[in-house]
Amino acid sequence: MDEAGVEELNELFATSNTPLEHNVVVELRSIMQLHSLSAQDLYFKWESYCMRLEMADMKLSVEALGALKQDLLDALERSNRSQVQIKTERRTGATPRAAAKNGGDVFGMLEGMVPSTPGARKLNRSAVKKRNPLETPSVSRVKNNVPGSSPDYKSPLRFETQPDFTNAVPATSFNDRQNPGEIIEVLNQHLQPAEPPIAPFGEPRIKLTATSDQKKLNYKTLAMKSSEAAGILDERIDDFIALVKDHYNIDEDEFGNATSQSTTEIVAVGRIASDSSEGRLNAASVVLETSRRTGNGRRIPLQLEKLNDCYQFFPGQIVAFRGINSSGKEFLVREVLSIPLLHSAASAPAAIEAHRERLRGGPDAMDSDEEPAPLNIIFGSGPYSADDNLDFEPLHALCGQAADTYADVLVLTGPFIDVDHPLIATGDFDLPEEALAEPDTATMSTVFKYMISPALNRLVASNPHVTILLIPSVRDVINRHVSWPQEGFSKRELGLGLGLPKTAKIVGNPMTFFINEMVLGISSQDILWDLQHEELVGNKPATPNLLSRISRHLIEQRHYFPIFPPVDRSRLLKAGTAEGIPTGAVLDTSYLKLGEMINVRPDVIVVPSALPPFARVVESVLVINPGYLSKRRGAGTYARMTLYPPQLTEEEASSNEMVGHKVFERARVEITKI
Repeated sequence: MDEAGVEELNELFATSNTPLEHNVVVELRSIMQLHSLSAQDLYFKWESYCMRLEMADMKLSVEALGALKQDLLDALERSNRSQVQIKTERRTGATPRAAAKNGGDVFGMLEGMVPSTPGARKLNRSAVKKRNPLETPSVSRVKNNVPGSSPDYKSPLRFETQPDFTNAVPATSFNDRQNPGEIIEVLNQHLQPAEPPIAPFGEPRIKLTATSDQKKLNYKTLAMKSSEAAGILDERIDDFIALVKDHYNIDEDEFGNATSQSTTEIVAVGRIASDSSEGRLNAASVVLETSRRTGNGRRIPLQLEKLNDCYQFFPGQIVAFRGINSSGKEFLVREVLSIPLLHSAASAPAAIEAHRERLRGGPDAMDSDEEPAPLNIIFGSGPYSADDNLDFEPLHALCGQAADTYADVLVLTGPFIDVDHPLIATGDFDLPEEALAEPDTATMSTVFKYMISPALNRLVASNPHVTILLIPSVRDVINRHVSWPQEGFSKRELGLGLGLPKTAKIVGNPMTFFINEMVLGISSQDILWDLQHEELVGNKPATPNLLSRISRHLIEQRHYFPIFPPVDRSRLLKAGTAEGIPTGAVLDTSYLKLGEMINVRPDVIVVPSALPPFARVVESVLVINPGYLSKRRGAGTYARMTLYPPQLTEEEASSNEMVGHKVFERARVEITKI
């Protein structure tokens, strides 16, 4: 490998501007040669390996790379064995009728397409596999009369009594977690963290206004028509044609059909796709898909040599190219036209002054000459309990943090009761004693009421004016709406007397709303993981940093889930259930328009992901991945934002022009271990 190759390895793997050791470079080269990997692909393998071990900060060493090499060899051996097994099964000639009898679909056509989305199941013992006779099966098990919703409660049933499907590091007790409260990343470190007030404010300090129409999310799921889905996909391409035309002031005659042979250079707008249904997108398989209006929906292979390896594409991305199709067989791309971005969010000076006054916490809260105290906003994302229990200890700890610091807003994204949790999948768990009024009618709503709601109610008892936002996930068992975009929870369907405090608001997924002047966009769907694994990157991408680059895709595409089709379930992180296959994206293509960003770029975008947590400023947008509050085998992370009040100059205050929010300049974000 030449010096340029070594420089690329240092750029990808080195930390703190310290070059890699010679032995480490030799080991990296060895792995690349052994498995025919590029430096970028090897970096992805290393990141995936670290995340699988839940050690995102693992030090790069010869010993660690040796373990990675062995892991890749083991994966290759398993793949070869599975191929041999498939060939053997095909020779045995098993009939489709037998497959159907065993509970599968006749020809295996639904695998990877239809997620496992069980409804709210009754927790009766007949639905559960017989336990160890030494254990006493019951609907509720109480230890020292401590309810299961308490953080001090330790469920007698531990997952060590169940088969281990993870092959990961051993589970650790939540109370034995290392370095709780440690801050692992800070954005805008020059801003000081806010001191919590002595007592809670006398009234709420935020005004919450939804900009998304939640009623449109109440659509009928599992009723998608192919004609409607095709129309939505075509409409998205046509909308971007109008955007490109207006932004670049291109004449209508310059636009053309990329699939038609011509000697004239044209501007073509379409969707990136792959010519193969399997494998990752690569330079040889990338094609441009046209709409029915511009190219009858046909596809044309793309020739990218003229771009000097400076590009980043992913399936579903809407792109604009300037190029030519002289052969009729491929479209030669000579230039990539950047998609215009939405305008930054702004407000009238009078509105900003009103928000500043609201931050004082009431007319008698503080002297009007003093600077208002900053907002304290906490972001947490499920799962909220490790695989070996349903004690929801991380959720209780996070609510405790919100109570102790008198947080103004607590934003919680699902899954709250995860369909991929091993104990939920088997139904092998117990309810607190207080939930046994009607044991035969207990459902997942009962679990929410007696295991999750108490933590929220205790928070409101300590901090009466905190606003709690609950955003569902497609992995939530308690939500009848299983498709994304997704309607919020229904209190009526969750059962009467759910016990949620009045300050708790249930919103849709995704959702964009105002918190005072700040525009917050949030989606619980893990788009970042899909983008990382499906992105095709040239050797010299315009944005070298991976996390910033995939975050920019959301902003440029104006959508919270722009990838299409999503990553197959078998390629996602393994779940703790017996099958190990997690719930996928569950997209309803006919309603993907509900996932678009509206009118302006959000000031803040929150997208929880299995990737390492981070906070980045991308195109003046603050993008936050708070991480998961609970990992499968241990405690996770959350994000805390300290948002200082906006400042108006005399000129801005006296004018009637809109003023940009510039949240990225006045927000301190801390990624913290729970």
